[in-house]
Order: sequence, then structure tokens, then C-alpha cells
Amino acid sequence: MKNELDSCAFAVNEFLLSQLDGKPKALYQASSHYIRSGGKRLRPFMVIKSCELLGGAIKRALPAAGAVELVHNFTLVHDDIMDNDEMRHGVATVHHQYGLPLAILGGDILFSKAFEILSYNGRKVGIGDKEITEMVGRLANSCTVICEGQTIDIDFASNTKFPSESQYIDMIGKKTAALFEVSCAMGALSSPNPGIKDVDNLASFGRNIGVAFQLVDDLIGAIGDPKVTGKAAGNDIREGKKTLPILLALRKAKGDERDKLMKVFGSKAASVPEIKDAVKVVSDMGIDEDVRNAARQHMAKALASIEGYSNADARRSLQFAADFIVGRSL
Repeated sequence: MKNELDSCAFAVNEFLLSQLDGKPKALYQASSHYIRSGGKRLRPFMVIKSCELLGGAIKRALPAAGAVELVHNFTLVHDDIMDNDEMRHGVATVHHQYGLPLAILGGDILFSKAFEILSYNGRKVGIGDKEITEMVGRLANSCTVICEGQTIDIDFASNTKFPSESQYIDMIGKKTAALFEVSCAMGALSSPNPGIKDVDNLASFGRNIGVAFQLVDDLIGAIGDPKVTGKAAGNDIREGKKTLPILLALRKAKGDERDKLMKVFGSKAASVPEIKDAVKVVSDMGIDEDVRNAARQHMAKALASIEGYSNADARRSLQFAADFIVGRSL
């Protein structure tokens, strides 16, 4: 299954790099920076396998898969600018490498190219105008929803109150799950004869997998091994992020444990020993299992959405993606 993920990533990378080739060269270098640095291409994988589940082939799915990945990279460029991050997955961030003006323009290229390849390349592989129009509308809407989710997340950070668990799930449903949802819906729409029910089923699969993905991602951000995450230990605790693992930990912690957590929470001046103590407090509470159980519940809902389909290979591939997302190591 890993080979299948790698194979899809290779095909998507080749396709995208062929589309992000132009002048001025520096602009296209900036826009393709993260694509050239590698990555699992999980969202395009979902597009391709959703298409295959309904009898389609990778050739029909590539325009939608590429469009989704371009939008994803667009959000990464903007996230890094907003957070003023210097590194992402072992490489310099776009604005740090190329400067802020080119990073903004490179992000704009990613956004506009997503809709360009969806429209033009979609027709080239035989997708009908009706389906392309539906995909363009859904992808545009997902971009709007992502912005809403990002804004809610910013509001969480600036508010002294902690969000409820349901508010947090609603936020990640917008900020992260929206792109997984549209990935699977667009995969369905790329298939030869998509039905409304099929599109709804795959959208439900993607939405629930997206929530599970962010739950585990936030767990890794709170207590993950820096060698795995590429970030400092307890990074999300030190940054004061109000993610579910941290919310659960603060709810459970009492006395000395709570003091250790609050001493580090939102304190960029916290010492390494203090951060290690805070990470140990969260780890010792069993938060890992609580969050993974929540992720598994969404995974179960996702798998229920596709259990009736007969294409065993594509269904297995989507199951593999779900298992990978929930089982990622700390």
C-alpha cells in the first residue's frame, strides 16, 4: 500500500511541476517550492482512489487531484506567513526563502492554477462541463470554509476563554476537513458516471477522515517526538494553542500537574526542562488514547460511508489511508 501512495505522489508531482513552469522563473520556483520538497500527497491520493472506487482511472482524476494539492500548498504558504514560521518539513518556508512579496504572488499562482487545470485539463481527459462546474463550485466553497475555520482558530488564540470540544471540532471541520471532504467529492465527480449519492458518500468519508487527521495532528503537536515532528518538543503547548489534547489535559490536570502545564502554556520563554515536564504531564494522563479514540470514531463513520462499494482494491486503499492517518506515530 505504501508503494501505491508513493506511485500516486510521483504521478501528481510530475503533473503539477509540468503546470508550474513559466517565467519569471523566480515566481514559479516560489510557487512550486513545497511541491519540489516532497510530501505524501495524501489529499490527491484520496481524489484518485475515490475516482477509482467508482470505476474511474488515475488519468481522469489527475486534474482534480492536482487542483486540490495546489489549494493545499496555497494554504501552507499563507499559514507560514501568518505564523512567521521559518521552516516547514525540513525546508525553508517560501517567504523565508524567496521573500514576502514573491511568497504572496507564488501563493496566488497556486490558487489561480488550481482552477485553471481543473477547468482546462478536466475537459482534456473527458470530464463533462456539468461535472467540472460542480467541482469548481465545490472547490471554491471549500476555500471559503477553510478561511472561516482559520479565522475561528485565530479567535480561539486571542480569546482568554477556552473553546468547548464541540467548538473545536467545528473549527477543524472547517479549517482542515473541508479540503479532505472536497478531495473525495471531486474524486467521485471525476469518475465516468457519478451519482449524487456517490458524491455525498465520498464527501462524508473525506469530512470524517479530515477531522481524524487534525485530531491526530494536534496530538503530535502537543506531545510528539521532535525527531518525528520536526518541531520543538511540546511546541503547541508552548505556543498556547487551544487544541483538543491540550484542552483535555487542562481539564484533567489538578494541583502540581496543572501548575506545570500552565507555566508553559503560551510561554515562549519557558525553559527546556519546564517544557519536558509539561509534555510528561500530558503524556502520563492518557490523553493520547483519548484523542485517538475520538479519531477512531470519525474513522468508523468514514468507513461506513464506503462499505457498500464493490471495488475492493480502491476501498482497501481508502481504508489504508484512514489507518495511516489515525495510526501516525508520535
